[in-house]
Amino acid sequence: MDYRHEWKHEISRADLLVLRQRLRAVASPDPHAVDGKYKIRSLYFDNAADKALREKLDGVSRREKFRIRYYNSDTSVIRLEKKSKLGGLGNKRSAGLTAAQAQAIADGRLDWMPGREEELIRELYVKMRTQGLRPKMIVDYIREPFVFAPGNVRVTLDHDIRAGLRCSDFLDPACLTIPAGDAPIILEVKWDHFLPDVIRDAVQLPGRRVTAFSKYAQCRIYG
Repeated sequence: MDYRHEWKHEISRADLLVLRQRLRAVASPDPHAVDGKYKIRSLYFDNAADKALREKLDGVSRREKFRIRYYNSDTSVIRLEKKSKLGGLGNKRSAGLTAAQAQAIADGRLDWMPGREEELIRELYVKMRTQGLRPKMIVDYIREPFVFAPGNVRVTLDHDIRAGLRCSDFLDPACLTIPAGDAPIILEVKWDHFLPDVIRDAVQLPGRRVTAFSKYAQCRIYG
């Protein structure tokens, strides 16, 4: 399994304005962004004991989480993702879902999953049956992404985090979501084997330290 390095920093609105200008000068906007940004909607999974939440809050080094995600209210492209963490390293696997399949999972209709050829869909099915994983929380936010080819670097600025409790409404762009408390803006930096100095310098901010912030955990203040 290939892992990537990951940094997260909680930043202010003023920091966002500074970083946006710096990154525009040294990196390229993600080609999938519209006017430099896109909206992300994710449906996160957890069990009755809040395994994913507790492992995150307790700082467990090796952990995993499942989510279903789509962008800019476009349900023609939906991905099931498994994010694995090992200390400060991360790995992500994904598989495509149709809107009907995503809705079936959100509704708890799972009988079709064992017959799929995608290993990740089958793995989610097994863990929903054996660990009690279930859709738990909708998380919305705006992302401003930048890319830098050397080091396969990706820098994102995430803000306007919102939470939704009605998981069966995941595919409805108009479903009710609410601001996730006093959520900060999040700077994320991801890279493969080395982080170029030009990016390292661009994202430096006085007094900001690496954090383990979780958008899912932030949204769980509502349930």
